[in-house]
Amino acid sequence: MKRPLILVSNDDSYMARGVHALIDRLTLLGDVVAVCPLHPQSGQSMAITVNSPLRITRIPDYNGARMYHVSGTPVDCIKLAMHHILDSRPDLVVTGINHGSNSAINVLYSGTMGAAMEGAAFGIPSIGFSLTDHSADADFTPCLRAIDVLAAATLRNGLPRDIAINVNVPDIAGTPEKMRICTPCRGLWNDEYKEYTDPAGHKFYWLTGKYVNLEPENETTDEWALSHGMISVVPVAIERSLDIDRGIPWLAGAVDEYNNRVV
Repeated sequence: MKRPLILVSNDDSYMARGVHALIDRLTLLGDVVAVCPLHPQSGQSMAITVNSPLRITRIPDYNGARMYHVSGTPVDCIKLAMHHILDSRPDLVVTGINHGSNSAINVLYSGTMGAAMEGAAFGIPSIGFSLTDHSADADFTPCLRAIDVLAAATLRNGLPRDIAINVNVPDIAGTPEKMRICTPCRGLWNDEYKEYTDPAGHKFYWLTGKYVNLEPENETTDEWALSHGMISVVPVAIERSLDIDRGIPWLAGAVDEYNNRVV
């Protein structure tokens, strides 16, 4: 049987240990092509490059996978792979393994999940993997079984169109015993930017802050699962609008008021 084609990307650059750990597992399941940013692109979400030329560079293969880097964002990587690199449509897009969590509200900022969502936008089953360890030399052992199970299951069964899977793995010794389907935790970041003064007396700001869990007792959330040593699995939809009766009940009335106004 023909081996499935798996497209891999990330936001930590082609040199990150996480993407190499991901490739090591996925080459057991299919033929892998990795298209990653030239430079780290954390926090880029679904950003695309519009005012600069993009360059694709073929680099040496890694563990049987064809490797490229792109002078752009993670979403640029997926778009260029689909339009200019791959010879056929991939069966699966897998992104990561991110150095750091993409749970809760962080999914909105994540370049790793931005690339996965772009894969979903192309109608390709897509998964993003993250480990709750930001260090460059992180040990990705806790992620390996989750990659094996979820990638194989997605290849067998597919995913609904416009939905990707956001997988976060706790940084614990060995392999987590449990995996759980979760909801994204409600929370916010406090003191996001710290103020400094440079030698010339000018102020500047550096991103910092701490995530505040607004529902720490809610056992259905990804943050709760991670804090209890479990892998969190959250389906994420591209379509972010709400049904009227679930969202803003008065909005329909305001629209009617506008439409019925006499000019």
